[in-house]
Amino acid sequence: MSSAIPSSPSAGGELQFAVAGMTCASCVNRVERALRKVPGVENAEVNLAMESASVRMQAGTSADTSALIAAIVKAGYQAQALVAEEDVPPSPVPWALTGSPVLIAALLTLPLIAPMVAMLWNAHWILPGAWQLALATPVQFWLGARFYRAGWAAVKDRSGNMDLLVALGTSAAYGLSVYELIRHGPMSGALYFESAAAVITLVLLGKWLEGRAKRQTLSAIAALKQLRPESARVRRGPAGAQAEVDIPLAQLRMSDLMVIRPGERIPADGRIREGRSHIDESLISGESLPVDKAEGDRVIGGAVNGEGLLLVEVTALGAESTLSRIVRLVESAQAHKAPIQRLVDRVSAVFVPAVLVIAAVTLLAWGISTGDWERALIHAVAVLVIACPCALGLATPAAIMVGTGVAARRGLLIKDAEALEQARRVELVVFDKTGTLTEGKPQLTDFAVAPAHAKDDLLALAAALQSGSEHPLARAVRDAAAQRALATAPASGVRAVAGRGIEGQVQARRLMLGSERWMATLGVDLSPLRAEADRALAQGRTLSWLAAADGPGTPVALAMLAFGDPPKATSAAAVAGLKALGLRTLMLSGDNTSAAAAAGAALGLDEVRAELLPEDKARIVAELRAGGTAVAMVGDGINDAPALAAADVGLAMGGGTDVAMEAAGITLMRGDPRLVADAIALSRATVAKIRQNLFWAFIYNLLGVPLAALGLLSPVIAGAAMALSSVSVLGNALLLKRWKGDAQ
Repeated sequence: MSSAIPSSPSAGGELQFAVAGMTCASCVNRVERALRKVPGVENAEVNLAMESASVRMQAGTSADTSALIAAIVKAGYQAQALVAEEDVPPSPVPWALTGSPVLIAALLTLPLIAPMVAMLWNAHWILPGAWQLALATPVQFWLGARFYRAGWAAVKDRSGNMDLLVALGTSAAYGLSVYELIRHGPMSGALYFESAAAVITLVLLGKWLEGRAKRQTLSAIAALKQLRPESARVRRGPAGAQAEVDIPLAQLRMSDLMVIRPGERIPADGRIREGRSHIDESLISGESLPVDKAEGDRVIGGAVNGEGLLLVEVTALGAESTLSRIVRLVESAQAHKAPIQRLVDRVSAVFVPAVLVIAAVTLLAWGISTGDWERALIHAVAVLVIACPCALGLATPAAIMVGTGVAARRGLLIKDAEALEQARRVELVVFDKTGTLTEGKPQLTDFAVAPAHAKDDLLALAAALQSGSEHPLARAVRDAAAQRALATAPASGVRAVAGRGIEGQVQARRLMLGSERWMATLGVDLSPLRAEADRALAQGRTLSWLAAADGPGTPVALAMLAFGDPPKATSAAAVAGLKALGLRTLMLSGDNTSAAAAAGAALGLDEVRAELLPEDKARIVAELRAGGTAVAMVGDGINDAPALAAADVGLAMGGGTDVAMEAAGITLMRGDPRLVADAIALSRATVAKIRQNLFWAFIYNLLGVPLAALGLLSPVIAGAAMALSSVSVLGNALLLKRWKGDAQ
C-alpha cells in the first residue's frame, strides 16, 4: 500500500493513516514506537482492529506525511495517509490471510503425517527422504516465509514472539533432517520434516482464524455507515421561490431545510420546522414504539419517518451527528488484546533467548568436553527440537476451536476468541430491554370498554378502522382481533391525522382512534375508563382511545387500548440461570421508566436504568468497567452496538440487527436469553482447558530441554516428545465436546 497523498507539511492537529501488515500486539507497539520517534510527533495510537494509526502533532510543529509513512515502512509495514473518515478504503484480504495457504500446507503435510499415524497399527509407510524433503520445503520456506519475516523483525526489535519460536523450532527440525538425509541417504529414519511442516500448518490455521475474526469486526462499522442515505431532498433558492432538489449527502449544509416524505429515512440530525408524524427511532434510540414528533422536536439521522410530511432543519452533520458518534464509539472500543495470548507472548519473549543460550551452551559444552562436535550438534539440535513450540502454539487455538464448535452446536456463534476468553471473568450481565428480554413487538395487553358495550364488537371496529395501516400499534390491534377470530367490516373515508391517530367510517359509524391528547382536543369524556387507564399507565403501557361520533354532538369514548412489549417466555429463566452462576444483572433501556421498572420486577433483575440514549448505555458500561467490574452486554439493536463493543464481552441476539451481531463477539443464534448463561459457562470451561494445555506444554519444555541438554534425549526422542505434547494438548481440548449447556 503506497501513499496517495503528496508530502506536504501539516502544522499541528491529527493525521490519520491506514496501516497494513500488522498481525499482533507487538506489531502495534513497533509501529507506535516508530511513529513517536519522528520529530514533532506528540503521540501515536494504533488500532489493530481498524488497521489504522492516529498521529497527534505537537502544537506549533509541522510534520511531513511522507516522513511518517517512511517510518512505518521502515518498521516493516505498509501505510497510506488518509484525509477523512470516509477515505478509508476497503482493505483487500491479503493472500497470506486467506484459507488458501492453510489448504495448501495441509495437503503437503498430510503425506508426512499419515505414516506416523499408520505406525499405531504397525503399518510402515515411511516416505523416502527425497519425497519428504520435496513436500516439506515449500511449507517451510514458501508458506512459512511470514514467520521468518516476523521473527527477524522481532530480533531487530530485540524482542521475542511466537513467530520467532515457530521459525526457530521448525528450522531446527528441518535443518537436522536435511543434515541426516545428506549423511545417511534417502532411507534415513532420523528425519523430522513432518514436525516442521505440521507446526507451520497448524499455526497458519490459527493466523487465518484470527484474521477472519478481525475482518468481521470491521463489518460492523460498514453496516452502521450504510444507515446514512446517499442523498437528501432540500429546499433551495430565494425566499418565496424555493424549489425542492435532491443533492448528495456530502453537499448538505447546516440550517438546510430537508423535506422528509412518509416512509423515508431521515438523512441527518435536525429539528422539525413544519409537520407532525410518528418517527421510528428503534434502530437508534432503542424505543420499541414509534415516537410522536411535532414542530420543534429533534429527529435523528437514520431514523424512519412515519405517516406525515416533515420539513426538518439540519442541526448536525458529519462527525457531530448521532450516527457518527455511534460509529466512533464502536471504533474506539474494538481494539482488544487477548489476555491469555499476551501471557504466552511475554513468556515467549523470555523463552526464546533462553532456549538459544541453552542450545549454544550445550553445543560448546559437549564439543569442548568430548571433542565430538557432531555429537554436540545433535544434542544442541535436540534442545531446539524439544523446545519447538508445537504444543505451546496449539494450547490456546485448539481449545478455542473446540469450544467454538461446541458453542455453535448449542446455538452460540462465537466470532471473537477474545470474547470467549473474557466471558469467564464476567461479574455483571447488562441487558438491553426491547428485543432482548422482551419480544420487541408491541401487543394489545388491555382492552377496556365503556359500560353497555361488547368487547368483541368494539375490537372488531378498531381492527376494521386500522385494516390498511402498517403502524406497529395497528398491527397489534389486528393481531388481537385475528386471535379472537373476529370478522371485520370494510372501512371507508379513512385518513390519518398526523401525530394524533386515525379516523374513518365503519358500519355507518364515524370512529376516531388515537392519543389522549387528540381525545382532549375533541372534547371526549374519558372518565368512565380512567381507572383502567391509570392501572395500565402504572405498568408502563402505551395508551390509545377509541371514540365514536354518532351524531352532531361531542364524540363518546368507547374503549381504552393499552399496548405493551411482553417479556420472552425464557427471560425469567435466563436471569435465574445467571444468578445461579453467581452473577449480578442490570437492565438498560431507552423505554420509559415505568415500563422498564415493571419488566425488571417481573423478571427478577437486580437493577434497572431507563430512558437512556446509546451514548448513555456505552457510558454506563465504561463506568462499570472503570470501577473494576467485568461486564457482559446483551443487546439486539444498532443503539446497543457501542455498549456491546465497550463491554468486556458483547452478546447479540440472533433476531436483532446485523450491526449488533457484528459488533458483538458472541451471537445467540436462537435469540434465547438463556444462552447468555451457557456462553459464560462454556467460556469458563474453555479457559480452564487453555490453562491446562499451557501447563502441559510448558511442562514438556521445562522437563525436555534439560534432558536434551544433558544428552539424555536424542533428536528422535525429542521429536516424539514434541509430537506427544501436541497429542496430549489436542486430546485435552477435545474433552470439551462433552460439555452440555442448559438452554437446549
